[in-house]
Amino acid sequence: MNEKIKQLRSKAMRLPLEPGVYIMKDKTGKIIYIGKAKKLKNRVSQYFGSQNKHPIKVRRMVENVNDFDYIVVSSEFEALVLECSLIKQHTPKYNILLKDDKGYHYIKIAGTDWKNLSSEKQKLDDGAKYLGPYTSSDCVSKSVAEACKIFRLPTCGKMFPGDINKKGRPCLNYYIKNCAAPCTGKISKKEHNDAVDNAVKFITGGNDSMIKELKRQMEKAAENLEFEKAAALRDSIQAIEKTASKQNVVSQKTKEQDVFAVCESLEKVCLAVLRFSDGRLYDSEYFYTNAIDEMPVIREKLIADYYSMRDNIPPNIAVDGEIEGLEALSQMLTEKRGKNVRIYIPEKGENASLIKLCSDNAAEKLAQHLGRNGKTVAALDELASLLGLDAAPEYIESYDISHTDGADNVAGMIVFKGGKPWKSAYRRFEIKGFSGQDDYRSMAEVLTRRFNEYEKAKHENPSEGFGKKPDLILLDGGIGQVNAVRPVLESFGLSDIPLFGMVKDNKHRTRAIAHGGGEIAINDKRKAFTLVSDIQEEVHRFSVEYHRKKQKKTMTAMTLTEIEGVGSVKAKTLLQHFRTLAAIRKATVEELCEVEGISEKIAINIYKHYHRDEEND
Repeated sequence: MNEKIKQLRSKAMRLPLEPGVYIMKDKTGKIIYIGKAKKLKNRVSQYFGSQNKHPIKVRRMVENVNDFDYIVVSSEFEALVLECSLIKQHTPKYNILLKDDKGYHYIKIAGTDWKNLSSEKQKLDDGAKYLGPYTSSDCVSKSVAEACKIFRLPTCGKMFPGDINKKGRPCLNYYIKNCAAPCTGKISKKEHNDAVDNAVKFITGGNDSMIKELKRQMEKAAENLEFEKAAALRDSIQAIEKTASKQNVVSQKTKEQDVFAVCESLEKVCLAVLRFSDGRLYDSEYFYTNAIDEMPVIREKLIADYYSMRDNIPPNIAVDGEIEGLEALSQMLTEKRGKNVRIYIPEKGENASLIKLCSDNAAEKLAQHLGRNGKTVAALDELASLLGLDAAPEYIESYDISHTDGADNVAGMIVFKGGKPWKSAYRRFEIKGFSGQDDYRSMAEVLTRRFNEYEKAKHENPSEGFGKKPDLILLDGGIGQVNAVRPVLESFGLSDIPLFGMVKDNKHRTRAIAHGGGEIAINDKRKAFTLVSDIQEEVHRFSVEYHRKKQKKTMTAMTLTEIEGVGSVKAKTLLQHFRTLAAIRKATVEELCEVEGISEKIAINIYKHYHRDEEND
């Protein structure tokens, strides 16, 4: 621990055990991080304890801290409110800062005589009524189009009453029942304006409330013997019900709620928000930001920051995991909404499925943002966090030894690039330095040969093949294999390459990760566990496949050495020339003589060996 960290820890240990906000500053006095704590002494002193316990992003922040201030408050709620206010004011480098760069969109109701409904990108001072703003242009345009179709409103751009009866026949939309054709006078101004009002109520109120209102209007029209109007209202009800049945993403149990999920990488955090009204998904938003805290703190700060930009707070908020300061956050949102706000973690059922949907989208969006594969980004980042790496390992090499009691001793090297097998970079090694069984010596020999090739190729082709320096090496084996290979990396000046072993249980399944200091449990890290298991299975398959192929060649060569004049060297030469034993059987004496070292006499012996039955005939 350096002297500055010791001084800061000593200062932190004198803080009170009270709620408050702490303010980290760099050597220039600039604020670089603001946080809150239920007990200031406990939280702040953690930053200046053992740095090995912190994730890399926290260590980087602490390295830049030269001093800190603090403000004591009376409750965690006040600390949260003050923290949000100070973050907005100072925008520190290491704090979560959501940037709301989405454009706003509006629903416009124009005209006082004949009303007109449309979606707009901006709000003008033109006397029209505007609903919004909304963050999703797609949702706004689809909602307006859907409402116009259900209530048979014109979308042709004609102006009424000026364009009434200027053309004798209505357009196609009338005949497919998507428009009531006010241009032909087939509908009165009152009926048209009532339809526009109903369309607005449908957009703002949702399906259920609109169906109740239309049924009321339909019954009233029937009582007044206005059967055509009643039939038109009946058609609108059926159209709404049909549209609702096509809505795939729905929440039947919780009608109005927001669903939050967070996906974290070593570089960025993605916040995904799915917003539901009347049980239907009406908007989705994604934000990318930096974060140095643990996930419960990240969730708290993201949600608080999100609603500082939004006025519409629902009564229910579903989240994908634990939130620090849950009561304080609920109180802050409840005060802003003016009604109670419930924040909960769904564990099963429909809402748990919505959380999974939100989480999957967060991972996919983050992967796209980072230019990576959505299905592997979380696994690579989880593995990096588990192993204490500074970045996600994009290029992973893995090695395994295969033999039969020391015979036909070989090794396989596989590569996973971006979390997926990169088969063009796979390599095979035949153990040459010794004979017999010694997995440690075999692994050391293979890595020595691999990095000898690296030294030759790193300047010519550093981006692929042996010229590529791996981000991570995983050996199939435990601490023994790791200790056998580490001196090899050190001899090449490559001790910075992370090196770990993959430990199996008695059923040959991945159990843990081995390193110089012992083992790291991996079973509770599901994404990383699956990735490491896939790597271990693939390297084992590849090395065993090569061993069996070599073993088959050995057995084939042994059958050739039964022939007079053919020893192990000539057997190997014959197999290299003809590739297979079947091709040797079919070869003529002349073709056999073409092989280097095969005389006519030996060729005749080989030919006779495989054609004895023909001679007997």
